[in-house]
Amino acid sequence: MKVAVIGATGLVGQTMLRVLEERKFPVKELIPVASSRSVGRTVLFSGSEVTVRSMEEAVKAAPDFAIFSAGGSVALEWAPRFAEAGSVVIDNSSAWRMEPEIPLVIPEVNGSILTGKDHIIANPNCSTIQLLMALAPLHRRYTAERVIVSTYQSVTGTGVKAVKQLENESMGIEGEQAYPHAIFNNCLPQCDIFVENGYTKEEMKLVNETRKILGVPDLKVTATAVRVPVTGGHSESATIAFKDDFEIDDVRALLDSFPGIIVLDNPSESLYPMPVTAKGRDEVFVGRIRRDYSAEKSLNLWIVSDNLRKGAATNAIQIAEYLAGMLKYRQNP
Repeated sequence: MKVAVIGATGLVGQTMLRVLEERKFPVKELIPVASSRSVGRTVLFSGSEVTVRSMEEAVKAAPDFAIFSAGGSVALEWAPRFAEAGSVVIDNSSAWRMEPEIPLVIPEVNGSILTGKDHIIANPNCSTIQLLMALAPLHRRYTAERVIVSTYQSVTGTGVKAVKQLENESMGIEGEQAYPHAIFNNCLPQCDIFVENGYTKEEMKLVNETRKILGVPDLKVTATAVRVPVTGGHSESATIAFKDDFEIDDVRALLDSFPGIIVLDNPSESLYPMPVTAKGRDEVFVGRIRRDYSAEKSLNLWIVSDNLRKGAATNAIQIAEYLAGMLKYRQNP
């Protein structure tokens, strides 16, 4: 298939190229796209240097898939143009996620909502993806009534500028800042900008996207998102109150059998997920599984995932794989 990757020179875009290659996605022609500053440069794909092209060139090429990781404003402007050209757009920004007619998809959780007729598909927020990977199978069994989640998010979620800030500060070098404060030896209780209700946009993404994906518009969800000085992945502490009671052994078994989840949960041997556990991996790791003894039918989880991979690039490629499989079936029923 002909595949365009928009934002191919960024952290997520580069990861998308690696994931396409690693998963042997059937790429007949790769069309890497970036800003005008990067047009003419090359990116490495499958051992070859591929020239970065402009957005206009990519639209004219009418790729089968246009996978976006270039920010909301770019997606709002260009996703419809790719869709009009016949491409299936998979967008990693927040631009389309809460549009009622746009599918918001984690393949393991709700891939069945894809019909093959969708022209724009939204990739959820990285923090939402790892939360829902753990929450969805439990919700189906026990019915979640309230979710409290605190995130500990890698600087890679902000981008190259933030990674450079952390590197500079760790070496005592002054440089450009991605954050309003130092991130080295620090934690910032602010991911994205604050909105009128006192939450940040990142926190409200967790609220609204969780409700949409689970199909429970009134689910009680509250979030606190924190930026931490790590580069391996995002971590989350989640407390979930259920309608029905559970046994911890059943919870472990349910999570362990869910595609894409690995349970690491043996506190006596200090075995639990960490960002270094998830770095470079596509799985979501869950540990510290225990009852919340302050409330009935309530559970505590610790959830870790590489935010550049399953939290962004891998999930997008999995959506493309799901749709490519549907297309192949239609051609060869």
